[in-house]
Amino acid sequence: MALILIVEDEIFIRQNAEWTMEDLGHNTLVAGDLGEAMVHLSAAEPIDALFVDMRLATLPFGGYEVANQAVALQPELRVLYTSGTPLSAEMASQFVPGGQFLQKPYSPEELQISLQRLLN
Repeated sequence: MALILIVEDEIFIRQNAEWTMEDLGHNTLVAGDLGEAMVHLSAAEPIDALFVDMRLATLPFGGYEVANQAVALQPELRVLYTSGTPLSAEMASQFVPGGQFLQKPYSPEELQISLQRLLN
């Protein structure tokens, strides 16, 4: 079981990811923007993984900005980026070290496989 912070600005997608991760046995924290994410990241409890949408409407650099700030606070944090846009080399070059990618839309099985790969 891992503690996973989900940062997604679309509530339906955020709730779906939360429910799926909880069904897989993980504990979750949710945030709709950078401010909410920073509250969770600044708490004393270490977070195992960040699941972040690359295209957050309120941030110029979207999920990249969240991931960079998150890893600055919790260096051991693992990051799984997600987007409806197919991954390009330019996008991947902005990932934090060890960052991985999951293409939207994804099935619960694809999310499970991606989380297992990320956490192991």
